[in-house]
Amino acid sequence: MGDSKEKQAGPSFFKGVKTEFKKISWPDRQSLLKQSVAVVAISVVLGVIIAILDFVIQNGVNFLTSL
Repeated sequence: MGDSKEKQAGPSFFKGVKTEFKKISWPDRQSLLKQSVAVVAISVVLGVIIAILDFVIQNGVNFLTSL
């Protein structure tokens, strides 16, 4: 039934994947390192900001509920 069409599409699919994979432009080591450091730094900064906001909001809610 549809088996023959699926088997023919398989090699064509992988050929397309291989062709598209060759078009990828990989970053060099220096730019990869810079981008990785930027991602980690931004993640740490945002984590600290969220922790501070959580602490402030938690203390504000505790203050309001203790009135």
